[in-house]
Amino acid sequence: MSAGGDSIGSDTRPARLAALRDALARADLDAVLVTSRPNVRYLTGFSGSNALLVVTAKDCVLLTDFRYATQVEAELGSSTSVRIESTNLWTGLWAQLATLSGVERIGFESMHLLHRDFARLLEQGARWSWRPTTDLVESRRAVKDAGELAHIECAVAMAEIALRQTVPMLRAGLTETSVAGMLERHLRDAGSEEYPFPSIVASGPRSALPHARASNRVLESGDFVLIDFGAVTAGYCSDITRTFVLGRASDEQREVYDIVREANVRASGSLRVGMTGMAADAVARDYIAARGFGEAFGHSLGHGIGLEVHEAPRLARIVESPLAAGTVVTIEPGIYRAGWGGVRIEDDVFLSDAGPRVLTGFPRELHELS
Repeated sequence: MSAGGDSIGSDTRPARLAALRDALARADLDAVLVTSRPNVRYLTGFSGSNALLVVTAKDCVLLTDFRYATQVEAELGSSTSVRIESTNLWTGLWAQLATLSGVERIGFESMHLLHRDFARLLEQGARWSWRPTTDLVESRRAVKDAGELAHIECAVAMAEIALRQTVPMLRAGLTETSVAGMLERHLRDAGSEEYPFPSIVASGPRSALPHARASNRVLESGDFVLIDFGAVTAGYCSDITRTFVLGRASDEQREVYDIVREANVRASGSLRVGMTGMAADAVARDYIAARGFGEAFGHSLGHGIGLEVHEAPRLARIVESPLAAGTVVTIEPGIYRAGWGGVRIEDDVFLSDAGPRVLTGFPRELHELS
């Protein structure tokens, strides 16, 4: 059973909870309050929008509301008990905590808890000792099991189906927003349950904006058209970028594109278990710098993907932690020149003890679109 409740392989949720409980013991905590929606889904399978999860050495209790009474029963396994609250989850939380023996020191997810909810801990929850935690669950989510990998591969396939359907429709005269709309319709048709982020379509000089929003700019002949998007299935994301040229590419466009493509190929092929995020980033960055465009590659090489489109691990100049077997990361070098345009080529890569495997199959070669 996968974290999203879809059957792929065995149910890994008991093992995930066991690993979290080991972490609680090491941190000298009796329990943890999980408020991050992706973390709740990872541990229990529940995909609703309103939940609090309490995990102790013996108990795992999820609190949600009436809207999810049927859904939660279908998504949760036997490792988690459910409490449906008719009024307020926080009121139910205090009542539930009072029934759990031996619970005094409780961790909370400091990166995810709103200030107003932190105030609740200090006021209504004053009888317990609250301690901030970071990455108790996220650090475990970085390594994907077979079911998670299968979901990500499915999300990659959905995204590539949508891209292949959209590319033949690209032409001068369309707006960026209309292209994004066509792409997102094709994503839905391919089975994507949502979008991991608003699809980026950036053309001409706007392709130099790494995280541009699709605008009403009209595509023109000779433009770069950068498309960055993804699909979602069972909560798991893909994240892909390709850059095209409308019409014939100039020599300058082709030079920049070829440099980015080679940086992508080198970095994707060089990933190894134990390699630091810094070293992985340097493979692409050093090549781009050697070709004279170092200052034009301003963001990091990549990031993990899973239940969130940006999660651990990171491939960046300041990251010294090593890559573990089982991670899925993006490789997305780019060159951006203000007023001229930009190129990014992004692939999703699975790293095992045997080496890297690129999950994306859409060609990296430059497409000149008539």
